[in-house]
Amino acid sequence: MRIGLDSKWLLMLVFAVLPVRAEEVVVSAAASLTNAFKEVGTAFEKTQAEAKVTFNFAASGPLLQQIENGAPVDVFVSADQETMNAAEKKQLTIPATRRNFVSNQLVLVQPKAGSPLKGIGDLANDTVRRIAIGNPASVPVGRYTREVLQAERLWDSVQPRVINADSVRQVLDYVARGEVDAGFVYATDAAIATEKVTVVGTISTPRPVVYPIAVVSTSRRTKLAESFIAFVLAPEAQSILRKYGFAKP
Repeated sequence: MRIGLDSKWLLMLVFAVLPVRAEEVVVSAAASLTNAFKEVGTAFEKTQAEAKVTFNFAASGPLLQQIENGAPVDVFVSADQETMNAAEKKQLTIPATRRNFVSNQLVLVQPKAGSPLKGIGDLANDTVRRIAIGNPASVPVGRYTREVLQAERLWDSVQPRVINADSVRQVLDYVARGEVDAGFVYATDAAIATEKVTVVGTISTPRPVVYPIAVVSTSRRTKLAESFIAFVLAPEAQSILRKYGFAKP
């Protein structure tokens, strides 16, 4: 009996000193949310005992493709309705959990050292040789950009000079490094690179730039995923998102 008692206390001691394994929620989110969501994730972890948020940031299209190919993701966040609609149609998300939580604006930017542009119409000038946009096939900001340029009847003249980027952050990098003469990003992206890029102007888009969020249907941590979404919609996270320039949906 004495040995059994000692063994019991020994096991209790072992488990007491072992680190507690956090319950992880994996969030695949649009690249433009990188800075804001990192802070949101830290704030969420403080409200959830033993919870850990792991982020995967990229363009919405590739993120959807990863989920479709079986990536272990709990929450999907896209920068447009079209990508989330595709996820829902393929039954990759739980429709009842879908929420719109922020909005953004499209802006035209140029390098700080570039020749000043007055507006979007200047993109038709021969002096503007390279224009960075997100790849319309997979990057929401690219689709918004193409729609604007088509509406302004500039797409045909601009297209031969377009440099396609894999994400909005890559567009921002191209402009910040002076590798292109202009580019289209979200206002929130331009706000984190004010020392290297100049905002030429805010561009009105045919469709509002609204971000949806939803639980992935294959998630094994549905309750935790739903808790994360609830936190994103709550005042504390919304305040963080406002700080980074996002607006109400």
